[in-house]
Amino acid sequence: MQIDQSIFKAYDIRGIYPDQLNEQAAYVLGRGFASLLKKRFPDSTLKVAVGCDMRISSPALKSEVLRGLSDSGVDADDIGLVSTPAYYFAVGYYGYSHGMQISASHNPKQWNGLKLVINNIMVNADNGIEELKDIILNDRLVPVSEHKGTISSRQNVTADMVKDQISRIDISKIKPFKVVIDSANGTGALDMKELFKYLPCQAIEMNYQLDGTFPAHEADPMKPENVKDICERVVAEHADLGIAIDGDADRYFFIDEKGKNIPQGILRGMMAQIELVEHPGATVAYDIRPGRITLDMIHAYGGKPLLTRVGHSFIKEQMVNAGAIFGGESSGHYCYKLPYGTFEAPVVEVTKFLKFISEQDKPVSEIIKPYDKYFHSGEINMHLESREVAEQKIEEVKKHFSDGKINMLDGLSVEYPDFWFNLRPSNTEPLLRLAIEGTSKEIVEKKKQEILDLLK
Repeated sequence: MQIDQSIFKAYDIRGIYPDQLNEQAAYVLGRGFASLLKKRFPDSTLKVAVGCDMRISSPALKSEVLRGLSDSGVDADDIGLVSTPAYYFAVGYYGYSHGMQISASHNPKQWNGLKLVINNIMVNADNGIEELKDIILNDRLVPVSEHKGTISSRQNVTADMVKDQISRIDISKIKPFKVVIDSANGTGALDMKELFKYLPCQAIEMNYQLDGTFPAHEADPMKPENVKDICERVVAEHADLGIAIDGDADRYFFIDEKGKNIPQGILRGMMAQIELVEHPGATVAYDIRPGRITLDMIHAYGGKPLLTRVGHSFIKEQMVNAGAIFGGESSGHYCYKLPYGTFEAPVVEVTKFLKFISEQDKPVSEIIKPYDKYFHSGEINMHLESREVAEQKIEEVKKHFSDGKINMLDGLSVEYPDFWFNLRPSNTEPLLRLAIEGTSKEIVEKKKQEILDLLK
């Protein structure tokens, strides 16, 4: 089958519409996914949940995915326009077990993609994407079936998700905070609009209009330029908290009342501690990129830390294998073990954080202050011509820092008493990513320059 091989990524399927990923490719992917499911579950009655985000090309791609599943004799439910967390919820809560979500997360407007779930586990290159690619490229699709699969629709997924997830949290303790929320014209608006119906808080809405052209700004809150407006608005409104959301609403960034981003390492540690109070001694997953305060905070509350590779699909898989109750990735993916699956649950995250700060009885900036003790370089990206060059450079840096404590779980991690860093090739772009953390600003700057000189 003709399909652009470059769309098969480490965590999902992604490409530029319509050059790399178009309606024809979506149909083939629907057929390929059905073929993969029939190969793995030959005796099962299959039904797949299919949702999409608000990108301009998403409805057309979703229609073709549904047709591909149906032509292969697999039933499907169209769950409509939903955030990625609502899609994960639907797959587990309603008992589908398998799903396809049309979304390209925070990528620019010309992109689209698919996030896949098989047997309630997020599919990545290691556990399904490469196999799907092989089925399609080698024309191993199941034949078009005489008995087409049914296509039905399911309503009210977002409402069901919010109702279910807040039922596990005592929301009566939440104070009437003022919260500024920037959903970046993405599907997070759907989830937060529904959630705040139940909370005593005032939500000040920014960029809630669903618009796949992202007119306000790029839907990636990791980039400082994309959170500038919300940081200013939090201060101007005298708000207690700001929440910046990415395009498909599986990453939330919190901003304190002074308009400052809460560092991911600290926020992740706090969310871990909230879970450890409820589940003493439980396992908590975190990725290998620097953010040592998370480890300190897990240890302080008696949790068992589980170090994982970078990548939200990898962290979820490791969480399931280890029975972890919570997992946080440095890029803002926070995953919870719920009765129907392990995945990002921002409704849980936001509600529990609001309850937590209600109990502290002081501003957010004061709550995080004791934990703000390490200095972080931020993620530094370097373009390289090939993966081979990246691996060669990593080897050179490894030799240079050979007297440090070395870990090769994901790229190169090196640890010294006063600084530590991770250097790894990106799984999604031709980049080498460097993150350094240390006990002083001076040591971070000095070592950053030392490593950058080696990479020239």
